[in-house]
Parts: sequence; C-alpha cells; structure tokens
Amino acid sequence: MKARLPVRKAILQRKTYEAPAEGRLNKMRLDFNENTTGCGPAVLHALRKLTPQQLAMYPEYGKPTRRIAAYFGISEQELLLTNGGDDALRVFFDAFVEPSKHILICEPTFPMYRYYAEIAGARVETLRYGSEMEFPLGDFVSALQRKPAVVFIANPNNPTGTLLPRSGIERILLAASSTAVVIDEAYAEFSGVTVLPWIRKYPNLFVTRTFSKAAGLAGLRLGAAMACRESIALLRRAMPPFPVNIGALVAAEAALQERSAIRNYVKQTREIREWFAGKLARLGVRTFPSAGNFLLADFGPQGPRLFKKLATQGILVRERSKDIGLGFVRISIGTGSEMKRLVKVIQKEIRNRVETSD
Repeated sequence: MKARLPVRKAILQRKTYEAPAEGRLNKMRLDFNENTTGCGPAVLHALRKLTPQQLAMYPEYGKPTRRIAAYFGISEQELLLTNGGDDALRVFFDAFVEPSKHILICEPTFPMYRYYAEIAGARVETLRYGSEMEFPLGDFVSALQRKPAVVFIANPNNPTGTLLPRSGIERILLAASSTAVVIDEAYAEFSGVTVLPWIRKYPNLFVTRTFSKAAGLAGLRLGAAMACRESIALLRRAMPPFPVNIGALVAAEAALQERSAIRNYVKQTREIREWFAGKLARLGVRTFPSAGNFLLADFGPQGPRLFKKLATQGILVRERSKDIGLGFVRISIGTGSEMKRLVKVIQKEIRNRVETSD
C-alpha cells in the first residue's frame, strides 16, 4: 500500500543536495575542500582516550566551550557550538526566517544557504558575481532596502575564492539594521581576514566557523556561530540541548593544542595553491585569485571530458559547469605530491588533445 503522507509543498518542490559520492577514502579527494593530510596526532590520541562511560553519557559543554571561545578570542556567552558548519547555518532559519520572508545571497556560492531556505519555504533573492568573480557590493547594498530576514556571505566565497574586504562588509552591516548578516568564515584560516572582533560593535553581525577545513575534522562535524551575547541567545533558543557529540568536542580541544600544525598546514596550502595556479596559467587554463584552500579554474568546453578522465584515475574534483559555466571546476588544494600528480595528468590530457586536433 502506498502511503499518503502530509509532505510540505516546499519539500516536494526542492532538489536534493548533491553530497560526495561514496567510496572516496582511497582516492585523491580534491572535490570537497577537505584537509587531505588528515587531523593531527593529538586528535587521534584524545579520541583513543575516550572511555565507555564517556560515550554512554550525554556530552558536557562547559569546558570545551570555554576553551574554544578562548581560541576565537571571545567569551563563552558569545559562542554557540553546532553539529558542523552546516548546522550553524540551519539555525538562522529556525530563529529568524518565516516562510513569508526572504533571504539574500550572491551566487555562485555555498549551496546550503539556498538548501535551507527552500526547506523553510522562504524566498531566495539572488545576485550574481561578475565575470571576474567580483562581489556586486553596490547592488547588494541596494537589495538590503527590501529588508531580507538574513543575508549570507561566504568570505572567502566558495567556489569563487572571492574575498570581500572588511570595508565592504561594514558598509553592508550599516545598511542592514533590521537584517541578520551572516559572514561565513569557513576558510578564514587561509584568508587571514575576519570580522569576528566586530560582534560587540554590530548586534546584527553573526560569524560562522568550522573545524572541517584547516583543523581536518570534517568527519566529526563541529561548527560554531558567534555574535554578541544578546544575539547569540536568540540562536540558542532554536537549538536542541545536545547538538554536538563528545568525539567532536574532544577532538576540537586536542586540535587547539597543536595550533602550530594547523598554521603550518595553512602556510603550505597557500604556497601550493599559488604554485598550482602558476602551472595552470602556463597551460593556458584561466584561474581566479583565491583566498581559500581551493582554486576555481575554467578549462573551457573540453573541461567535462577532462574531469571524467580524472575520475577514472581516482582524482576527484568538483565540476561547476551547471552553476557557473561549461568547463568550470573547483579544485581543492591537496598535498604537494597530490598536486604534482594532478598537474602531470592535466598536462598529458592537454597534450593529447592538441596532438589529436593536429
């Protein structure tokens, strides 16, 4: 018998999010901006020390919250820990977005902003990055006159790598007095740019972070939302009592004990990113300046064929032909050896293509 369930119209009308394919563990994972070197040894050591009693208990948040808040340079009352960076975004819809309201985003960007808006039944107003992947600041400020409930800005933006300067963010904050302004700083370690110190100055400012990228904890799911005490208290009302598991809390505390390892990883990633961009430029491949741990590249009409070829060799990249243009791809920056292998494969395929056309 077929069930006739009272499914919300918003759920039936939306598309599902394309999660990573299964079977990625032993492949070259340059598709979801993960830390391909893995987490540090202190994290594994801390996880191994977990006892059966700890796993059988509901987690306690006081101590890890204080330590993580200190790492970010804020008070524990200004921090909300979440089940990954995605959950840090979801809570804004639960707290601020009625189905009759709308949000404002600039695409292409992180798809979870639209994902949660569609689930909530909210309208999505979109602007577009320019041909050079520049942020349309003037149009964005003008759109704030329509009073969106929330605006989401990834900074640096994923997948473009675009970095909106602090002056632009301040202009948005001043124009959005009745709007929650969410600055998604998932890649802030790589850009070195943050507006987190402003949360006490602007009560409409919210900053989100994740431990999935630089810290290498994507598999444990830990994120954070930060704002002034009064504003974060509103988000806390929309959260369940135990949103983060004990493994994520223990791992995050351990990761903060080896900050030098994170700093070294970030430094190496930046250097490899610039080296890789130079290699692609010499091959005639257009790239865009990036402040994240990834690079957006345009391989043109032959791009999809190349991306499929890479996949057959166990090299995974994130094709963006559907939302940016044919041949666009976002490539995460892996280790030096991984990127050298990728360059060799690309060089070979481009050379074969030239020889075939001759």
